[in-house]
Amino acid sequence: MEGGGGSVAAQSRSFALLDQSAIRRTIDRTHGLDLVVDLGARIGSREWWRGLATCTALCAVTWALHPTFQPLAGASPAAMADAQAQEMRTSAIAPEAYGSDTGRKTAPSALVEHLAETPERPQVQIAASLGAGDGFARTLERNGVGEDEADHVADLVAQQMSLGELKPGTKLDLTLGRRPNRQVARPLDHLAFRAKFELALEVTRDHGALKLVPHPIAVDDTPLRIEGRVGGSLFSAARSAGAPAPVVQSYLRAMGEHVAVGSIRGDARYTMIVEHRRAATGETETGGLLYAGLDQNKHDVRLLKWNLDGKDQWLDPSGVGEKRGQMKMPVQGHMTSSFGMRFHPILGYSRMHQGIDYGAPMGTPIEAAADGVVNFAGWHGGHGNYVLLKHGGDMATGYGHMSRIIAKPGQHVRAGQLIGYVGSTGLSTGPHLHFEVFKNNSVINPLGVKFTQAAQLAGNQLARFKATLARLLSVRAH
Repeated sequence: MEGGGGSVAAQSRSFALLDQSAIRRTIDRTHGLDLVVDLGARIGSREWWRGLATCTALCAVTWALHPTFQPLAGASPAAMADAQAQEMRTSAIAPEAYGSDTGRKTAPSALVEHLAETPERPQVQIAASLGAGDGFARTLERNGVGEDEADHVADLVAQQMSLGELKPGTKLDLTLGRRPNRQVARPLDHLAFRAKFELALEVTRDHGALKLVPHPIAVDDTPLRIEGRVGGSLFSAARSAGAPAPVVQSYLRAMGEHVAVGSIRGDARYTMIVEHRRAATGETETGGLLYAGLDQNKHDVRLLKWNLDGKDQWLDPSGVGEKRGQMKMPVQGHMTSSFGMRFHPILGYSRMHQGIDYGAPMGTPIEAAADGVVNFAGWHGGHGNYVLLKHGGDMATGYGHMSRIIAKPGQHVRAGQLIGYVGSTGLSTGPHLHFEVFKNNSVINPLGVKFTQAAQLAGNQLARFKATLARLLSVRAH
């Protein structure tokens, strides 16, 4: 088979050579002259010499027609003299007369004079700011004002307001004047700053003496009313309406004393009235929550913040509120299990449930229900992470299933102080707070511990309270 294969290949090469010879004879017969001669074959033959002559002629024509590389003659300006070149460089618009490129400096000439020292600007304008914990006079000194002059300016400002009222970050615009020599501080020619929201102060130099000029700013103190529908989330709805986060948190804490925030329906409407000031210069300033309202059919809540004995309290429209020292809602959540006998979901049998459960997301803050002392903080069997607080009057409260405990044994805590976070430790099917109340070491129903309601306002104070409430409710939403 191999021999047969080789014969076939040889025959194929023979046929290819025959075909090429036939093609060449056909070309010769057709054109009569073969100009493309293979100079590597039949060397010395007539066809070879003709091909060599053709190649030589083509090379000669190509060489004869190639372009010249001789430069074109043109007129060139005469070279400048050294003096002219030096003058050009001296007056040229270039950084340091090419010094940035060459390292050389501008050459001296009749137009350039070396100065012993550079002249000072007649005035220097400085923008400074008051740092946290920094003194007003010290800030002026650090920005070039002399010590005596800075103390004098601080005394002038203190006649209008307490220097402690100046907030960190207050912008100071200073203008310092010409000084007789470099050995002394520049004199203060002008100082302007916003001392308070409703006051701007200006210090000017009048006949060599500094003078303080106050500029009162008109301020509109009309509160800001924010209201809307609760929807899927009260917090998100209020934030979308423009309420600052601290205001929404204050609202939720106030409402949490009267309703379970988690049970507020989406069709309910909230109302927040907030401290708000707008200056005539256009700046605005938003303060704390003044009024909290919730409309949900027949279960409406109206609360006004009022200061009693130096402490802010939330009172209803009749001037009734919670007495200090009573229990607060320990967590912002909704009740999922009440006090009494129930079927335990993990143990599989009925037993006494000695508290109430508040369902809340994992990590929700847990606060002390009343002032007390931490009696226990740690792992407590089925309660998981557990905190027990002792209060006055033989009362105690327990908080179970925490994810993390903040309170320490022996620590004194205030009502509303953070003691831990909602979790699902111990015998628990999900994140929630198990809340217990003890009296004389016996458990009682936490729902039976009511907030003590009392008419805490009377006479002129009650009249002022109702007038304030009416004024706030008359504010329209923006």
